[in-house]
Amino acid sequence: MRGDGTPHRKLVLVMVGLPARGKTYTARKLARYLSWRGFAARVFNVGNYRRARLGARQPHSFFDPENVEGREARKQVAHAALRDLVAWLATEGDVGIYDATNSTRARRRWVADRLAQAGVDVVFVEVICDDLALIEANIRETKLLSPDYAEVSPEEAVADFRARIAHYERVYEPIDEEEYAFIKVIDVNRRMVLNRIRGYLPGRIVFFLMNLHIAPRRIWLTRHGQSLYNIQRRIGGDAALSELGHAYARNLATFTRERLPAGASLQVWTSTLQRAVQTGQAVSDEVQRWRALDEISAGSCDGLTYREIEARFPAEFAARKADKLRYRYPQGESYEDIMDRLEPVLLELERQQSTVLVVSHQAVMRALYGYFTDAPRASIPHLSIPLHTVIELTPKAYGNLERRFPLGPEVADASSS
Repeated sequence: MRGDGTPHRKLVLVMVGLPARGKTYTARKLARYLSWRGFAARVFNVGNYRRARLGARQPHSFFDPENVEGREARKQVAHAALRDLVAWLATEGDVGIYDATNSTRARRRWVADRLAQAGVDVVFVEVICDDLALIEANIRETKLLSPDYAEVSPEEAVADFRARIAHYERVYEPIDEEEYAFIKVIDVNRRMVLNRIRGYLPGRIVFFLMNLHIAPRRIWLTRHGQSLYNIQRRIGGDAALSELGHAYARNLATFTRERLPAGASLQVWTSTLQRAVQTGQAVSDEVQRWRALDEISAGSCDGLTYREIEARFPAEFAARKADKLRYRYPQGESYEDIMDRLEPVLLELERQQSTVLVVSHQAVMRALYGYFTDAPRASIPHLSIPLHTVIELTPKAYGNLERRFPLGPEVADASSS
């Protein structure tokens, strides 16, 4: 059962596809999204099991289907990963992701039968890519950094990995078993094929996969400039910017002009609250206002300082301190409520290929930043998102490059908690 009480059956997503097609990228993105949404999700990568048990450096001949010894060794690590996945689901897990090529009907039948014995639902996710440029880019950007090719020259690594792919191509059988639930993702969402996909969670997974891409772009996250309420240490409200807040907005406009890549377009998204809108409008005359980006609703505590809340509502103050993630202000919201309403924003951010500047508020920024950095869910209400600072995220195949730019003017952030 999810943290919000939504019931569901245990689910395993079984990845399918040739090497260098984006399976692991997709698996990790799915795990991050599901964890952010409150599911206990975990990737069980068979390649990691192989490296841990057999050593990282295996020549391409190890993956030759005619290599009996190599085939048996790979079978054993695949079994070990699946055993661990099933054991984890039986205790604490909600969604297990079995990340391997699973490239033959026989292997998929074995996986499906084993998971049927465990009484869990199964959806196969096949990642197909015939774009040679994308495959080559994936080989060079990610596989050359793999532990499999540590201390190997790039030329030797590329040649060996291409030979490994050729071994898999000789036996690869695209999934067409109509008795299975499956999702085919073709050429980075140029096309998707669905079979027997039913239920809330598989449906959400399809919708998430529809928005993924691997095009390079930047995401800039920032809180609004200092507001009059920030100076008074009050939370919530719809206060305007202070003089220093307006100065930050001007600095932000300069930053975006100087930092935006040549020829790139910029979208500016803000909340509907005036302090965020005023900050965004200094950057662009055209801002997209999202109510979902509004600050956490403090309900009965709106407009108060934390000292006033502690004095007037000591029980509420203590409850919030004990569990900031789940605590809901009287007639207001919790961090979990924010994460629920932010899902459309998150999916749209994943879909965008242009640079996006998001101007919002502390709790909202914590939630978005927590998603992109794969922060533990319980840590999200405590993440550091200072005023007058831009957080630049550059999504990569296996994570995000992050830089922080304090733009000034320097201000005390006394309302933060």
